[in-house]
Amino acid sequence: MTTLESLFQQPLFMIGGIHATIGGMLIAGGVLLLFFGALARWRSAQRERQMAQLRAMEADARMAEILRAQTEMQGRIAAMANVFGNRQAELNQAINQRIDGMTHHIGQSMAEQTRSTHENLRRLQERLAVIDTAQNNIQALAKDVVGLQAILSNKQTRGAFGQSRMETIIADGLPFGAYEFQATLTNGVRPDCLVKMPNGQPSLVIDAKFPLEAWNAIRDAGPEGAKLASQQFRRDIELHIRDISEKYLIQGETQDTAFMFVPSESIFAEIHENFEAVVQKAHRARVVIVSPSLLMLSIQVIQAVLKDQRMREQAHLIQGEVVRLMEARRTRAQAAAAFPCRPARRRTDRHLIRQAGTARPEDRGDGIRGRRIAEA
Repeated sequence: MTTLESLFQQPLFMIGGIHATIGGMLIAGGVLLLFFGALARWRSAQRERQMAQLRAMEADARMAEILRAQTEMQGRIAAMANVFGNRQAELNQAINQRIDGMTHHIGQSMAEQTRSTHENLRRLQERLAVIDTAQNNIQALAKDVVGLQAILSNKQTRGAFGQSRMETIIADGLPFGAYEFQATLTNGVRPDCLVKMPNGQPSLVIDAKFPLEAWNAIRDAGPEGAKLASQQFRRDIELHIRDISEKYLIQGETQDTAFMFVPSESIFAEIHENFEAVVQKAHRARVVIVSPSLLMLSIQVIQAVLKDQRMREQAHLIQGEVVRLMEARRTRAQAAAAFPCRPARRRTDRHLIRQAGTARPEDRGDGIRGRRIAEA
């Protein structure tokens, strides 16, 4: 320990009368190291403080720029929302006005159609009531065979009776113009009645010349002659069925089926009960044997088909109105897209489109469609 102390106290050189020892040099070196270390830390702290201040200033500048850009963007978004809101309100108002007008028009059309349907149903019920009454009357008349035979005492009277009864049923069940009596076909034959079918279909032929002479012969014959009279009646009616099939069934001009009218319900029932082979032969020849009640029902079906055709035509007109409305809406949308920055011109276009949508078809000159809508 003494040697170490003496080593530290050993002088190295003298400066101004002061001996510089190793220990003093070491202490002075340590003091200098501490001083320079403190100075370096102070400079580092100053540098970091300056860098922090610079970063803070840059951050404040960036934040201010972001706030400015955000404020500007919010102003633009508010202006665009205002413009779009005004345009949407104008478009909604125009569309609502047009839809309200179209709804009112369709509502009136539907109300009229409903009233017409109810009226047709009421008339159909009345017709059914008339048919029921006529059926009861026919059943009552069928029982009076003696009176019927007195009316049909000769061939001319029988023919006139069947023709008159058939014409009464046809004229009572179909509108004027939907049928024609004693019309001439292309082959020169004149059937008793032609019923005109809808949609340009060929006409339906009705024949009223039923062979009542052979039928009365069966009634007048006794038990011994009933068989021969029945054979004669079968031959006569089969011949008449063949004549109807050959003369009245013309392809493209008449239906492929014809009606043979029997003027009595009782005769119709007897034919189906006792002459089944004749009925089957008539079916094969495409001839339908009808009684007065069956003819009435057939006429009612034809009348319903004609009414359904008229209702379909009205539905087509309503569909055309809806298509025209959609076209007007698409035209308005195209006009609004073509002139987004010219409000005055856009209002003028909407006014013109509204006039075009509400104008009458005959005023716009839409041709056939305009005339059909005007007629409806």
